[in-house]
Amino acid sequence: MNPEAISESSVLAIEDDPVLGAHLHETLQRGGFKVTWCRSGRDGLDVARQSRFDVVLMDILLPGLNGLDVLSKFRESSSTPVIMMSALGAEADRICGFQRGADDYLPKPFSMAELQVRIEAILRRVALERRRQAPAAEPAGALHFDEQACDVRCGEQWAGLTLSEYRLLDTLHRSHEEVLSKAFLYQQVLQRGYARHDRSLDMHVSQIRRKLKAIGYQEREVRTVWGKGYVLSAADLN
Repeated sequence: MNPEAISESSVLAIEDDPVLGAHLHETLQRGGFKVTWCRSGRDGLDVARQSRFDVVLMDILLPGLNGLDVLSKFRESSSTPVIMMSALGAEADRICGFQRGADDYLPKPFSMAELQVRIEAILRRVALERRRQAPAAEPAGALHFDEQACDVRCGEQWAGLTLSEYRLLDTLHRSHEEVLSKAFLYQQVLQRGYARHDRSLDMHVSQIRRKLKAIGYQEREVRTVWGKGYVLSAADLN
């Protein structure tokens, strides 16, 4: 992991042993991390909830509130990676830690070199997951379709479409500028046959135009192609 990324990474160490705690604090800071050291489970939980950390190191045998209980409470509101540290070597203790949300387990005694390597490995994994999950940057003025909300937005402005309006706009959007007939849209969107004097589709189109204009969307619009139907396009196809 590059030194710049390390220097920006913050570590919370929850360890009641004064010798080990001081050693963790000093060694990790020399390694480029920003380190906060707490000596009890209760203090560690309070600090973890109040500030943002990149990694939490936590002993299991802590005074007052043990590490497993701290982990359970911490996981109620945070997904920050946690490395458990303990002299307890029983498999049941390791399993319990992982079941409660630990990301790694380091049995005592351990070398500081191994601890730092494990921290860096977790930071690399988290950084990779964030890159994979990050949404692609939307071009300025682009229209974003949200299937769960059944609405569209331009920037931070939501259009406030009805379900039928959203389905109509989404259908036109998916057609990739192909003109869709009224008969097709009535069947696909309104789920009924087209009647010559039925103006429902026209009203939906009018509302969509008004709402897109209200949120400042100008790249494309729902255009009428006389004698053929409708299309979502920037070009005048009449």
